[in-house]
Amino acid sequence: MRIPFTKAHGAKNDFLLTWAADAPDKDLVPTSIAICDRYTGAGGDGWLLVSRPPTGVTEYDIQIRLFNSDGSEVEMSGNGTRCAAAFLLDSGVAKQDITILTGAGLKHLHLLKADGLKYNFEMNMGQPKYAADEVRYNLVVGVDAFDCTILNVGNPQCAVFLEDFDIDWRAAGAAIERHPHFPNRTNVSFIRQVDEHTIDVRFFERGAGETMSSGTGSTGAAVASVLRGLVRSPITVRTPAGPLELKWGGTAQDVLMTGPAEIVARGEFYYGSER
Repeated sequence: MRIPFTKAHGAKNDFLLTWAADAPDKDLVPTSIAICDRYTGAGGDGWLLVSRPPTGVTEYDIQIRLFNSDGSEVEMSGNGTRCAAAFLLDSGVAKQDITILTGAGLKHLHLLKADGLKYNFEMNMGQPKYAADEVRYNLVVGVDAFDCTILNVGNPQCAVFLEDFDIDWRAAGAAIERHPHFPNRTNVSFIRQVDEHTIDVRFFERGAGETMSSGTGSTGAAVASVLRGLVRSPITVRTPAGPLELKWGGTAQDVLMTGPAEIVARGEFYYGSER
């Protein structure tokens, strides 16, 4: 089978996007693993299946399903959702405001700038959810203990606060991702405060491992830092791929994230008997 795809990235968090009608109608888990493989596939942190709403439905412009590179289907990705908005615009839809149905509900995006295949969006990430007793949580992993904030920003997040990144945070992220405290696994961010409006963050994502950037991870890191009184809005999250800008005024308010999405390639992946 030949599977058409468009490749896009949001701050170097890269995704392959396919119209759902052009994808297999079964075996999506092995297909996602194969197409995301960086050596034998097209390569990506995840695979997004995009579909238009049924006739008569006007609440959203497109619906997306996200499969991580390990085949797991997850609720959403902030960077991936921006890539889906770019994919829609590139398909010929001319809209300034876009609504996308994700596994975490409706997400609203506003186009700030377009330059060829490069786009910049403000995205409403919704209201974060957290328990008061998990804003400061001591997570024990083997012989180590990590100072964490546990929350949900459309997907589960564990924000770990560090003085620096000299520890083996990748190994720690892999262990925390599958810690028994998280029965459905979790995304992990490692945070270093820079000043009252800035944090440095590293990401270990559920089902993808280390990534250069993460929209939901940045959201969780920013919210956790505000909850602890380390920063205040607006917040710059410095990732290895560049900054993301977030605004959050506190409880009962939505998080707004500004970030890029760029389409970089199109092609066909030959799956199964085609290879």
